[in-house]
Amino acid sequence: MIKPVLKSKFLGALVGTGVGDALGAPFEGRFMVKPEEVEAVAEKREVLTYTDDTHMMIGVAESLIRTRGFDGKDMTYTFIQNYELEPFRGYGPGPPHIFRAIRAGAAWDIAAQELYHGGSFGNGSAMRIAPIGVFYHDNPARLREVAYKSSQITHAHNLGKDGAALQAYAIALATNLEPQLAFDRGDFLAKLINYVPAAVFKGKLSKIKGLLARPDKARVAIELGNGIEAFNSVPTAIYSFLTHPDSFAQAVLNAVSLGGDADTIGAMTGAISSAYLGIESIPNRWQQKLENRLYLKELAEKLWELKTTA
Repeated sequence: MIKPVLKSKFLGALVGTGVGDALGAPFEGRFMVKPEEVEAVAEKREVLTYTDDTHMMIGVAESLIRTRGFDGKDMTYTFIQNYELEPFRGYGPGPPHIFRAIRAGAAWDIAAQELYHGGSFGNGSAMRIAPIGVFYHDNPARLREVAYKSSQITHAHNLGKDGAALQAYAIALATNLEPQLAFDRGDFLAKLINYVPAAVFKGKLSKIKGLLARPDKARVAIELGNGIEAFNSVPTAIYSFLTHPDSFAQAVLNAVSLGGDADTIGAMTGAISSAYLGIESIPNRWQQKLENRLYLKELAEKLWELKTTA
Protein backbone atom coordinates (compact mmCIF):
# COMPACT_ATOMS: atom_id res chain seq x y z
CA MET A 1 0.00 0.00 0.00
CA ILE A 2 1.39 3.40 -0.96
CA LYS A 3 2.36 5.62 1.94
CA PRO A 4 -0.16 8.46 1.44
CA VAL A 5 -3.06 5.98 1.47
CA LEU A 6 -1.77 4.29 4.61
CA LYS A 7 -1.23 7.65 6.26
CA SER A 8 -4.82 8.62 5.53
CA LYS A 9 -5.99 5.41 7.18
CA PHE A 10 -3.91 6.07 10.32
CA LEU A 11 -5.35 9.59 10.48
CA GLY A 12 -8.82 8.27 9.84
CA ALA A 13 -8.74 5.63 12.56
CA LEU A 14 -7.84 8.12 15.29
CA VAL A 15 -9.98 11.04 14.12
CA GLY A 16 -12.82 8.64 13.26
CA THR A 17 -12.78 7.32 16.82
CA GLY A 18 -13.10 10.86 18.14
CA VAL A 19 -15.90 11.85 15.78
CA GLY A 20 -17.90 8.67 16.42
CA ASP A 21 -17.44 9.10 20.16
CA ALA A 22 -18.46 12.77 20.13
CA LEU A 23 -21.51 12.15 17.94
CA GLY A 24 -22.65 9.36 20.24
CA ALA A 25 -21.99 11.08 23.56
CA PRO A 26 -25.31 13.02 23.75
CA PHE A 27 -27.22 9.77 23.15
CA GLU A 28 -25.45 7.51 25.63
CA GLY A 29 -28.01 5.53 27.60
CA ARG A 30 -30.86 6.58 25.34
CA PHE A 31 -33.31 4.41 23.47
CA MET A 32 -33.05 4.21 19.70
CA VAL A 33 -33.16 7.47 17.80
CA LYS A 34 -33.31 8.41 14.14
CA PRO A 35 -30.00 9.13 12.37
CA GLU A 36 -31.43 12.53 11.44
CA GLU A 37 -31.71 13.41 15.14
CA VAL A 38 -28.03 12.57 15.67
CA GLU A 39 -27.15 14.76 12.71
CA ALA A 40 -29.31 17.60 14.01
CA VAL A 41 -27.74 17.59 17.47
CA ALA A 42 -24.25 17.63 15.96
CA GLU A 43 -25.26 20.55 13.72
CA LYS A 44 -26.32 22.64 16.73
CA ARG A 45 -23.12 22.09 18.69
CA GLU A 46 -20.20 24.47 18.28
CA VAL A 47 -17.75 21.82 19.54
CA LEU A 48 -18.00 18.05 19.31
CA THR A 49 -16.65 16.98 22.69
CA TYR A 50 -15.29 13.48 23.16
CA THR A 51 -15.46 11.22 26.21
CA ASP A 52 -13.15 8.79 27.99
CA ASP A 53 -13.21 6.60 24.85
CA THR A 54 -11.08 9.04 22.86
CA HIS A 55 -9.25 10.28 25.94
CA MET A 56 -7.92 6.77 26.62
CA MET A 57 -7.22 6.21 22.91
CA ILE A 58 -5.00 9.28 23.05
CA GLY A 59 -3.09 7.62 25.89
CA VAL A 60 -2.62 4.45 23.82
CA ALA A 61 -1.19 6.47 20.94
CA GLU A 62 1.03 8.61 23.17
CA SER A 63 2.55 5.54 24.80
CA LEU A 64 3.10 3.65 21.53
CA ILE A 65 4.90 6.67 20.11
CA ARG A 66 7.00 7.38 23.18
CA THR A 67 8.17 3.78 23.66
CA ARG A 68 8.22 2.92 19.92
CA GLY A 69 5.83 0.04 20.49
CA PHE A 70 3.99 -1.47 23.41
CA ASP A 71 5.21 -1.00 26.96
CA GLY A 72 2.56 -1.96 29.48
CA LYS A 73 3.89 0.00 32.42
CA ASP A 74 4.32 3.15 30.34
CA MET A 75 0.82 2.86 28.88
CA THR A 76 -0.65 2.32 32.35
CA TYR A 77 0.95 5.44 33.79
CA THR A 78 0.00 7.41 30.69
CA PHE A 79 -3.63 6.45 31.35
CA ILE A 80 -3.29 7.42 35.00
CA GLN A 81 -1.68 10.79 34.30
CA ASN A 82 -4.22 11.66 31.60
CA TYR A 83 -7.10 10.67 33.88
CA GLU A 84 -5.75 12.79 36.73
CA LEU A 85 -5.51 15.78 34.39
CA GLU A 86 -9.02 15.34 32.96
CA PRO A 87 -11.15 13.16 35.26
CA PHE A 88 -14.32 14.75 33.86
CA ARG A 89 -14.35 12.72 30.64
CA GLY A 90 -17.08 10.34 31.77
CA TYR A 91 -15.00 7.45 33.07
CA GLY A 92 -16.87 4.50 34.50
CA PRO A 93 -16.08 3.39 38.06
CA GLY A 94 -13.61 0.65 37.08
CA PRO A 95 -10.55 2.45 35.64
CA PRO A 96 -10.29 5.13 38.36
CA HIS A 97 -10.49 2.39 40.99
CA ILE A 98 -7.68 0.51 39.25
CA PHE A 99 -5.62 3.66 38.81
CA ARG A 100 -5.86 4.42 42.55
CA ALA A 101 -4.82 0.86 43.37
CA ILE A 102 -1.76 1.18 41.13
CA ARG A 103 -0.88 4.53 42.66
CA ALA A 104 -1.07 2.76 46.04
CA GLY A 105 1.43 0.13 44.92
CA ALA A 106 -0.45 -2.56 42.98
CA ALA A 107 1.29 -3.95 39.90
CA TRP A 108 0.02 -2.52 36.60
CA ASP A 109 -0.71 -5.95 35.14
CA ILE A 110 -2.37 -7.37 38.27
CA ALA A 111 -4.60 -4.59 39.65
CA ALA A 112 -7.46 -5.10 37.16
CA GLN A 113 -7.82 -8.78 38.03
CA GLU A 114 -9.06 -7.83 41.49
CA LEU A 115 -12.01 -5.99 40.00
CA TYR A 116 -15.32 -7.78 39.39
CA HIS A 117 -13.98 -11.18 40.54
CA GLY A 118 -11.55 -11.84 37.72
CA GLY A 119 -11.61 -8.64 35.73
CA SER A 120 -14.03 -6.61 33.68
CA PHE A 121 -15.43 -7.84 30.36
CA GLY A 122 -16.62 -4.36 29.42
CA ASN A 123 -15.74 -2.63 26.16
CA GLY A 124 -13.32 -0.15 27.71
CA SER A 125 -10.22 -1.70 26.17
CA ALA A 126 -11.88 -2.15 22.77
CA MET A 127 -13.03 1.46 22.53
CA ARG A 128 -9.46 2.79 22.76
CA ILE A 129 -7.73 0.21 20.57
CA ALA A 130 -7.54 2.09 17.23
CA PRO A 131 -3.84 3.06 17.49
CA ILE A 132 -2.92 -0.58 18.12
CA GLY A 133 -5.17 -1.72 15.26
CA VAL A 134 -3.44 0.46 12.68
CA PHE A 135 0.08 0.17 14.09
CA TYR A 136 0.06 -3.65 14.06
CA HIS A 137 -2.20 -4.00 11.02
CA ASP A 138 0.31 -6.21 9.21
CA ASN A 139 1.00 -8.64 12.06
CA PRO A 140 -2.14 -10.42 13.37
CA ALA A 141 -0.26 -12.47 15.97
CA ARG A 142 1.49 -9.45 17.48
CA LEU A 143 -1.75 -7.51 17.22
CA ARG A 144 -3.53 -10.07 19.39
CA GLU A 145 -0.68 -10.13 21.92
CA VAL A 146 -0.62 -6.35 22.31
CA ALA A 147 -4.42 -6.09 22.38
CA TYR A 148 -4.54 -8.61 25.22
CA LYS A 149 -1.73 -6.96 27.17
CA SER A 150 -3.19 -3.48 26.75
CA SER A 151 -6.57 -4.79 27.89
CA GLN A 152 -4.98 -6.39 30.96
CA ILE A 153 -4.39 -2.90 32.37
CA THR A 154 -8.10 -2.26 32.97
CA HIS A 155 -10.15 -5.15 31.51
CA ALA A 156 -8.54 -8.40 32.58
CA HIS A 157 -11.39 -10.81 31.86
CA ASN A 158 -10.82 -13.01 28.79
CA LEU A 159 -13.97 -11.66 27.16
CA GLY A 160 -12.73 -8.11 27.63
CA LYS A 161 -9.43 -9.08 26.04
CA ASP A 162 -11.12 -10.91 23.18
CA GLY A 163 -13.30 -7.89 22.52
CA ALA A 164 -10.26 -5.64 22.31
CA ALA A 165 -8.47 -8.07 19.99
CA LEU A 166 -11.54 -8.46 17.76
CA GLN A 167 -11.99 -4.70 17.42
CA ALA A 168 -8.26 -4.27 16.75
CA TYR A 169 -8.35 -6.96 14.07
CA ALA A 170 -11.40 -5.40 12.41
CA ILE A 171 -9.44 -2.13 12.23
CA ALA A 172 -6.38 -3.98 10.91
CA LEU A 173 -8.40 -5.73 8.19
CA ALA A 174 -9.95 -2.41 7.21
CA THR A 175 -6.51 -0.80 7.09
CA ASN A 176 -5.23 -3.52 4.76
CA LEU A 177 -8.10 -3.19 2.26
CA GLU A 178 -8.09 -0.90 -0.77
CA PRO A 179 -11.32 1.14 -0.61
CA GLN A 180 -11.57 1.53 -4.37
CA LEU A 181 -11.88 -2.25 -4.82
CA ALA A 182 -15.09 -4.22 -4.31
CA PHE A 183 -15.75 -4.88 -0.62
CA ASP A 184 -16.58 -8.47 0.35
CA ARG A 185 -18.65 -8.49 3.55
CA GLY A 186 -18.63 -12.28 3.76
CA ASP A 187 -14.86 -12.52 3.59
CA PHE A 188 -14.45 -9.74 6.16
CA LEU A 189 -16.78 -11.52 8.58
CA ALA A 190 -15.20 -14.94 7.98
CA LYS A 191 -11.77 -13.62 8.89
CA LEU A 192 -13.10 -12.07 12.09
CA ILE A 193 -14.92 -15.27 13.07
CA ASN A 194 -11.75 -17.29 12.53
CA TYR A 195 -9.69 -14.82 14.55
CA VAL A 196 -11.68 -14.57 17.77
CA PRO A 197 -11.67 -17.66 20.04
CA ALA A 198 -14.68 -16.98 22.29
CA ALA A 199 -17.92 -18.68 21.27
CA VAL A 200 -20.07 -15.69 22.26
CA PHE A 201 -18.27 -13.46 19.76
CA LYS A 202 -18.30 -16.12 17.04
CA GLY A 203 -22.04 -16.59 17.55
CA LYS A 204 -22.83 -12.90 17.30
CA LEU A 205 -20.60 -12.37 14.27
CA SER A 206 -22.36 -15.28 12.60
CA LYS A 207 -25.69 -13.45 12.95
CA ILE A 208 -24.52 -10.32 11.18
CA LYS A 209 -25.00 -11.55 7.61
CA GLY A 210 -28.67 -12.29 8.29
CA LEU A 211 -29.19 -8.95 10.02
CA LEU A 212 -27.65 -7.13 7.07
CA ALA A 213 -29.99 -8.92 4.69
CA ARG A 214 -33.06 -7.89 6.69
CA PRO A 215 -32.24 -4.66 8.57
CA ASP A 216 -34.14 -4.29 11.82
CA LYS A 217 -32.71 -2.13 14.61
CA ALA A 218 -34.74 -3.82 17.30
CA ARG A 219 -33.35 -7.20 16.25
CA VAL A 220 -29.83 -5.80 16.17
CA ALA A 221 -30.17 -4.48 19.72
CA ILE A 222 -31.56 -7.83 20.91
CA GLU A 223 -29.29 -10.21 18.99
CA LEU A 224 -26.03 -8.25 18.94
CA GLY A 225 -26.59 -5.87 21.85
CA ASN A 226 -25.94 -2.19 22.48
CA GLY A 227 -24.57 -2.39 26.01
CA ILE A 228 -21.26 -1.81 27.74
CA GLU A 229 -20.11 -5.45 27.65
CA ALA A 230 -17.54 -6.14 24.94
CA PHE A 231 -19.64 -8.94 23.48
CA ASN A 232 -22.69 -6.64 23.39
CA SER A 233 -20.98 -3.82 21.53
CA VAL A 234 -17.96 -4.86 19.45
CA PRO A 235 -20.04 -7.08 17.11
CA THR A 236 -22.57 -4.23 16.90
CA ALA A 237 -19.87 -1.80 15.79
CA ILE A 238 -18.72 -4.28 13.15
CA TYR A 239 -22.32 -4.67 11.99
CA SER A 240 -22.74 -0.89 11.83
CA PHE A 241 -19.63 -0.54 9.67
CA LEU A 242 -20.88 -3.28 7.35
CA THR A 243 -24.26 -1.59 6.89
CA HIS A 244 -22.49 1.16 4.92
CA PRO A 245 -18.86 0.22 4.25
CA ASP A 246 -18.66 2.97 1.63
CA SER A 247 -19.89 5.79 3.90
CA PHE A 248 -18.38 6.89 7.20
CA ALA A 249 -21.31 9.20 7.93
CA GLN A 250 -24.03 6.62 7.35
CA ALA A 251 -22.18 3.87 9.25
CA VAL A 252 -21.58 6.04 12.31
CA LEU A 253 -25.05 7.60 12.31
CA ASN A 254 -26.50 4.10 12.14
CA ALA A 255 -24.32 3.00 15.08
CA VAL A 256 -25.30 5.93 17.28
CA SER A 257 -28.98 5.61 16.39
CA LEU A 258 -29.04 2.17 18.04
CA GLY A 259 -28.88 3.88 21.44
CA GLY A 260 -27.43 2.23 24.52
CA ASP A 261 -23.67 2.69 24.77
CA ALA A 262 -23.91 5.02 21.79
CA ASP A 263 -20.62 6.87 22.24
CA THR A 264 -18.52 3.71 22.40
CA ILE A 265 -20.32 1.90 19.58
CA GLY A 266 -20.01 5.11 17.54
CA ALA A 267 -16.31 5.38 18.36
CA MET A 268 -15.57 1.78 17.40
CA THR A 269 -17.61 2.02 14.20
CA GLY A 270 -15.85 5.25 13.30
CA ALA A 271 -12.45 3.67 13.83
CA ILE A 272 -13.17 0.73 11.52
CA SER A 273 -14.87 2.82 8.85
CA SER A 274 -12.18 5.47 8.56
CA ALA A 275 -9.37 2.90 8.81
CA TYR A 276 -10.94 1.51 5.63
CA LEU A 277 -11.95 4.71 3.82
CA GLY A 278 -9.32 7.13 5.14
CA ILE A 279 -9.68 10.49 6.83
CA GLU A 280 -11.14 12.08 3.70
CA SER A 281 -14.32 10.07 4.29
CA ILE A 282 -15.08 11.89 7.55
CA PRO A 283 -17.34 14.87 6.76
CA ASN A 284 -15.52 18.15 7.16
CA ARG A 285 -18.47 19.61 9.09
CA TRP A 286 -17.68 17.13 11.86
CA GLN A 287 -13.91 17.20 11.62
CA GLN A 288 -13.80 20.97 12.02
CA LYS A 289 -15.88 20.83 15.18
CA LEU A 290 -14.03 17.94 16.80
CA GLU A 291 -12.27 18.88 20.01
CA ASN A 292 -8.46 18.56 19.80
CA ARG A 293 -8.60 17.30 16.21
CA LEU A 294 -5.18 18.78 15.43
CA TYR A 295 -3.60 16.85 18.29
CA LEU A 296 -5.32 13.64 17.16
CA LYS A 297 -3.92 14.20 13.67
CA GLU A 298 -0.48 14.91 15.11
CA LEU A 299 -0.53 11.63 17.05
CA ALA A 300 -1.69 9.70 13.98
CA GLU A 301 1.07 11.20 11.84
CA LYS A 302 3.71 10.35 14.43
CA LEU A 303 2.39 6.81 14.69
CA TRP A 304 2.43 6.46 10.90
CA GLU A 305 5.97 7.83 10.71
CA LEU A 306 7.12 5.41 13.39
CA LYS A 307 5.54 2.52 11.50
CA THR A 308 6.83 3.43 8.07
CA THR A 309 10.37 4.41 9.07
CA ALA A 310 11.08 1.64 11.60
